[in-house]
Amino acid sequence: MRKNLFILFIALSSQAAISQTTVIRNPEIAEMVSEISADSLEHHVRTLASFNSRHTLSADEEKGMPAAQTYVLSKFNHFAKQSGGRMTAEIEKFTIAGDQRRIPEDSPGANVVARMKGTNPDDDRIFIISAHMDSRNKDIMDAEGYAPGANDDGSGTAAVIELARIMASHEFSATILFVAFTGEEQGLKGATYLADKAKTEEWNIAAVLNNDIVGNSSSSETLIKDNLKMRVFSETIPVAETEREGSIRRYTNADNDSKSRQLARYIKELGERYVDQFEVKLIYRSDRFLRGGDQTPFARNAFTAVRMSEMNENFLHQHENVRVEDGIQYGDLPEFMDFEYLRKVSAVNLASLASLANSPDQPQEVKIDVRGLSNKSTLLWDAPTIGKVKGYFVMMRETSSAMWEKKFWTTETTLTIPYSKDNYFFAVQAVSESGAESLPVFPTPLSR
Repeated sequence: MRKNLFILFIALSSQAAISQTTVIRNPEIAEMVSEISADSLEHHVRTLASFNSRHTLSADEEKGMPAAQTYVLSKFNHFAKQSGGRMTAEIEKFTIAGDQRRIPEDSPGANVVARMKGTNPDDDRIFIISAHMDSRNKDIMDAEGYAPGANDDGSGTAAVIELARIMASHEFSATILFVAFTGEEQGLKGATYLADKAKTEEWNIAAVLNNDIVGNSSSSETLIKDNLKMRVFSETIPVAETEREGSIRRYTNADNDSKSRQLARYIKELGERYVDQFEVKLIYRSDRFLRGGDQTPFARNAFTAVRMSEMNENFLHQHENVRVEDGIQYGDLPEFMDFEYLRKVSAVNLASLASLANSPDQPQEVKIDVRGLSNKSTLLWDAPTIGKVKGYFVMMRETSSAMWEKKFWTTETTLTIPYSKDNYFFAVQAVSESGAESLPVFPTPLSR
C-alpha cells in the first residue's frame, strides 16, 4: 500500500542556495526562553563569587562551600513553592574517600539537588541539568585562599538555578533534576557519586546536560570576542561500549552516531530553533583536549551525557589566583563575564531540556532492512513505551554531514524511502501531539 509522505526539508547547509528553513516554535517553550534574565544570572554569579572560596574542602559556614550550598538550596526551595508540590530540594551529603592526591583524607561532600517530578506516572525517565559549584585557585589544595569561581563554574550553576526558577511553574511528562555538584575540581567527586548511585538504583536517566564554563565570550592570547557561538562536546565511541555494541558500530559504520552525539545534534537543532543569532558548534570530543567534566562519570555508567561550554576560554581567568601582574588582572572574577552571552547559553539548555522532558520516549527496536539488495531503504520500528505519539520522523543525512538534513514524516511504524543505505545514514524520531521530538535512534540491521 502506498503511503502518503510529508517531507520536511531541514536546510542546515548554506551550500544549497535555494534551500529554505522553516522554524516552528512551541509557544510555551518560546515563552520560557524569553523569561531568562541576564540580570538574574548576574545576581547569582556575583552572590556565588562573594563567598571567599567554594573549594570542596572549605568548611567555612559563612564564607565557604557550606554557605554557598545553603544559598543554592534556598533558591531551589523558593522556586519549589511555584511547582504545585512537584519540586523538592535537598543537600545530598556523602563521603568523599581520601585518595592521597586531591583529597588527603575521607572528607564530607554534598550535592545540591532539586527534583521536579514528572506529571506522567508511567514516565520514569530522568533528565539532568547540571553544573559544579566548587571553585579553585592556582593551588588545587588551597581550601582557604580566595577563589571566586565566577565563570568556572558559577556561570553553569547560575544557569541551573535560573532554569529551575522558570521551569518550576510548568509541567513536564518526565522528571527533571537540577544539580549543583561539588568536588569537580578535586576529581569529579560529586558527579561520580550521583552517577554511581543512579546506576546502582537503575534510574532511567535519558540525558545529562552538563554546563561548565559557559559565561565568557572573549579569549586569552587570540583575543577573539564572539558571543554568537557555544560548544557542545559529545563522545564519539562510547567509553562504556560493550563488545557486542562495538561490533555493531563497526559493522554499520556508526562511529559518528553515539547516543551522546545524537543528543548533541538535538541540542544544536533545538537551541538554534529558539535562540536567534546563535550557533551551537558540535565538538567531536567527550571534553576539551585531555580534560574532563562532570558528564564523564555518567558516560562511564552508560548514560547519555554531553558537556556545554563557551566557545572561547580565557585562561587568565581560570585556575588563577586573583592578582595584578605586569599590569594584567588575573583571576575568575564576575567583571570578566558576558551575562548576555550566558543568557543565550541558558536558553539553549532550556529549549532542549523542555522539549526532551515533554517528548515521547525513543522508538524501540529500530531496524533497517538489509534482507535484499535495493536502492531504496526500509526502516521499521516499534512504538515508544512512554508517551503518546502523533507520528515519526525518519531522518537522513549524507555520510559526510554532521547534521540530519531531511526528515520524512509518517504515522506508521515502517517507511520505505528512495534513498540508498549505501550513501546515507538514517535515524528515527518519535513526535508527540504537541510537536515535542524524542532523541533520534540509529538503526541496526535486520538481516533475517
